[in-house]
Amino acid sequence: MTTDTPARLLHLLSLLQTPREWPGGELAGRLGVSRRTLRRDIDRLRELGYPVRATRGADGGYRLVAGKAMPPLVLDDEEAVAIAVGLRAGAGHAVEGVEEASVRALAKLEQVLPARLRHRVSTLQAATVPLTSGDGALVAPETLTVMASAVAGTERLRFAYRAADGTESRRLTEPYQLVSTGRRWYLVAYDLGREDWRIFRVDRVTEPFATGARFDSREMPEGSAAEFLRRSMYGRGREAYDLVVVFAAPADVVGRKLGSFLGTPEPLTETSCRLRATTDAPLNWLAFRLADLGHPFTVEEPRQLATAMRTLAERLTGATAPSAGHP
Repeated sequence: MTTDTPARLLHLLSLLQTPREWPGGELAGRLGVSRRTLRRDIDRLRELGYPVRATRGADGGYRLVAGKAMPPLVLDDEEAVAIAVGLRAGAGHAVEGVEEASVRALAKLEQVLPARLRHRVSTLQAATVPLTSGDGALVAPETLTVMASAVAGTERLRFAYRAADGTESRRLTEPYQLVSTGRRWYLVAYDLGREDWRIFRVDRVTEPFATGARFDSREMPEGSAAEFLRRSMYGRGREAYDLVVVFAAPADVVGRKLGSFLGTPEPLTETSCRLRATTDAPLNWLAFRLADLGHPFTVEEPRQLATAMRTLAERLTGATAPSAGHP
């Protein structure tokens, strides 16, 4: 019989998180307690926010069901390794639709993984080779998790950085936010050495180290990290325009693929949404980006973007048209 109540509750919770209904007698036997003690333990779990449903019958039964809030999960070794490997793969290769939430989850999980499991995760990661597309800009998952933890904890972050021209430097920063564009990750941070805001491509960062020194968050000059990144990448001198696009796809699907540059689409129906934004992004780039999402859409504004879309369509059609004498 398990006399350690916290340990017994964790064991009970682990059993209940298996998707099945447990007869009361079987649960009591697994825990080595009486049915009365089992009922008290079930009540304790309910008080902690776990929605445990009881069923009537000769033996009765218990099942963990979905509730209004997400209670803490208890994972066994195999489950923890599987989740960590999956999150590492998605975050490390900047898979489109894998946003900042997955990096935060990976940072939380790796923070509490025992050393033996962390070693298993690293071994599995090293033994697999991904088939990737795009420009091949890969990101070390460890780099993302260190950065995400520094952002969440408002800790100053040191790292080595290689610029586009190959120049290498050491930076001491106050990290503000990680931004994903679908193909790449960027860190928006205040560079203490340059005394200004800077943007760093995460795949060019090595040796990240959270110093432990806390800082007070500064006010972002553009209001948000995504807006600061967008304006820095596409220039500040162009005229902004209002963008309105309707997609024949759910808002959450379009939002995941589009990233955070242009804001969040608003749902119209279960299978359609509308994107409204003010942007100065190049029209040709935007036309290609929208077409690359893979969902039918209609450009309502601006007129210049509709023209750019027709030009892009004509170029693509011309590229596939048979030449004379070669049907």
